[in-house]
Amino acid sequence: MPDTSELSIEAMRQAADGATQMLRSLAHQDRLLLLCQLSQEELCVSDLEDRLGIYQPSLSQQLGVLRREGLVATRREGKKVYYRIAEPRVLQLLQTLYELFCEEDA
Repeated sequence: MPDTSELSIEAMRQAADGATQMLRSLAHQDRLLLLCQLSQEELCVSDLEDRLGIYQPSLSQQLGVLRREGLVATRREGKKVYYRIAEPRVLQLLQTLYELFCEEDA
């Protein structure tokens, strides 16, 4: 465990607030699956639908949550909207989750 004795309680509260917000965003199966796919590459909505079997309107709703939280960003190419991970800490967290929950199954 990291030594937190040097942090003020206010700094700890702010850090805990940020961590809680991010964990709240990840605490939904569809959002977590979306982020796992996006951790590998930028994908458009139709690719995500095909890979995950999550369809409208649920897909749009979950991508909207991730966008509002600043975890994903978009890029438009013609009629397609592509999504990518926007928050580097999400990639670190996903890597840890992979190691804890998926790696032994691979």
